[in-house]
Amino acid sequence: MHFNQRNLINWLALLRTKDIGPVAFKQFLQKDPLLEVLPAVARETLANNKSLIHKDLAWAEQNNCHIMLLCDDDYPKLLKSIHAPPPVLFIKGNKKLLDKPQIAMVGSRNSSKIGEQTAFKFAAELAGFHLVITSGLALGIDAASHRGALSTGTTIAVLAHGLDLIYPKEHYKLAENITKNGAIISEFPLGTRPLAGHFPRRNRIISGLALGVIVIEASIKSGSLITVNHALEQGREVFAVPGSIYENNAKGCHQLIRQGAKLVENISEVIEELGIIKSIAHLPAKTAKTTEKPAESLDDIQLKILDSLSYDTASPDLIINRSGLAPNIVNSALVNLELTGYIISVPGGYIKLLT
Repeated sequence: MHFNQRNLINWLALLRTKDIGPVAFKQFLQKDPLLEVLPAVARETLANNKSLIHKDLAWAEQNNCHIMLLCDDDYPKLLKSIHAPPPVLFIKGNKKLLDKPQIAMVGSRNSSKIGEQTAFKFAAELAGFHLVITSGLALGIDAASHRGALSTGTTIAVLAHGLDLIYPKEHYKLAENITKNGAIISEFPLGTRPLAGHFPRRNRIISGLALGVIVIEASIKSGSLITVNHALEQGREVFAVPGSIYENNAKGCHQLIRQGAKLVENISEVIEELGIIKSIAHLPAKTAKTTEKPAESLDDIQLKILDSLSYDTASPDLIINRSGLAPNIVNSALVNLELTGYIISVPGGYIKLLT
């Protein structure tokens, strides 16, 4: 649809109007699809926030920065179909990715090392098949998913605040890399802080953009389950990666599986379930670069101890019993295996890392 800058100013003014959320905004659009006439409720906003609106417009003039409206022809089709699509999207990066096939990946902020490795591996493999990985830039599983995707392909980060800041702060560099090789997006205008109430709204966009959602590590009360609820309402597929029965972070995933989520152990199960094999079969898959040493570089004792470990925590005594080796030999080998990145020490013992 064709619109001019005055229309755009109207959209931005209504967006910044108090108590006007996506549902109320959509009701105005039903009467005036291009918002050619500014609703009376937003006239005071326009009068009092001209400088902020012009700041939004100036931001969009920068290289690789875009403002996308619900009436735009290139607005992502899947997202447009949800109950309350964001009327305005602020995008930094490649906006064409928003309409590409996407898989959402979410999970615990307080993730385990093995959870992060699983997220990285899944994301790298899926992105290697030219699927865009969508997540929320949070600590833990989100960040690992973004990094995995960047190792072979592209990713989208959906933020719960304005794009003029990055939260959490420690992900500033990651956000920069995503902007160069993907996109960061938000429905919130510049200057919006990351308030608690914004994150559930952010989550509906994560699931709304995607064909399906993969959950890796989530407690029963995890915020990731909010994304799952949105996904179910939107008719998206939900996948859950199982974990140890002794880990709190696995309980949310196990609950999802009991409730009907698809248990997945590898990406082929995701691709098959979504029926997207044909659409990507002609594309050459990419693989993530790895710096890990091959298992052949280990000696017989180290290999024996590695075989006695699993992806659950094992105490030194349990490792000694399983391997049948003397304590001093086991302890020395454990140190070497940890230094070379095959295992990691955790409270209560050691776990084997993914290779």
